[in-house]
Amino acid sequence: MQPTIVDVPTPDGTADAYLARPDSGGPFPPVLLFMDAFGLRPRVAEMAATIAGRGYVVLAPNLFHRAGRAPLIDLGALADDSRRSALFERIGPMMAALTPDTVARDTAAYLDFLAAQPDVAPGPAAITGYCMGGMNALRAIEALPGRIAAVAAFHAGRVVTDAPDSPHLALGAVTGELYFGHADADPSMTAEQIAVLEKALATAGVTYRSEVYPGARHGYTQSDTPMYDEQATKRHWTALFDLLDRTFGR
Repeated sequence: MQPTIVDVPTPDGTADAYLARPDSGGPFPPVLLFMDAFGLRPRVAEMAATIAGRGYVVLAPNLFHRAGRAPLIDLGALADDSRRSALFERIGPMMAALTPDTVARDTAAYLDFLAAQPDVAPGPAAITGYCMGGMNALRAIEALPGRIAAVAAFHAGRVVTDAPDSPHLALGAVTGELYFGHADADPSMTAEQIAVLEKALATAGVTYRSEVYPGARHGYTQSDTPMYDEQATKRHWTALFDLLDRTFGR
């Protein structure tokens, strides 16, 4: 189940990605893993392998592929006061480049790549996304509802904003199931914003669960950062596999 690095053709160039699959057998349901803002790195590969170990073929693309191949981020800057601000200045434009249209085009290409794998079962995929990956996973299912059966978003930020293209405003397109595992006291997804999201989900008639993980900080699943929370991460795995196994009847 050790992930391999693959190249995925997209309309805007080649995206490098991790591909993880069970050791044998199949066909297996397809899952996309949308990374956080710190990019593809060993932690993302480890998470992809964990999901593959439960009987899924997992593709974790470099969402920042327009800026170059991974690694693009020096995580060591997180612990260095003199470099931390420069780190986020670098990440900001790469995140901003992921517009709704860009996410839709890229996701279609990622799904095409997964569907072409010989051990992938036909039918829609699921996405699990982290931080900005959770927000972009929501954009993806809104743009491609027929190709995505479920989305799980963990410590996702900026799901509710004042912008006219805020993700929560397009929930009417969603036909699959959604799960949100919110970080506690997250400045990028406040209690007020969570309430707005849940009202929008209910109004749109979306099947969903939305939960706050008490005491868990934004980024709680990422074991290579100071935000990691072991108990919250275990809870996230339980929620994720509950959604995936139910979605694919496993």
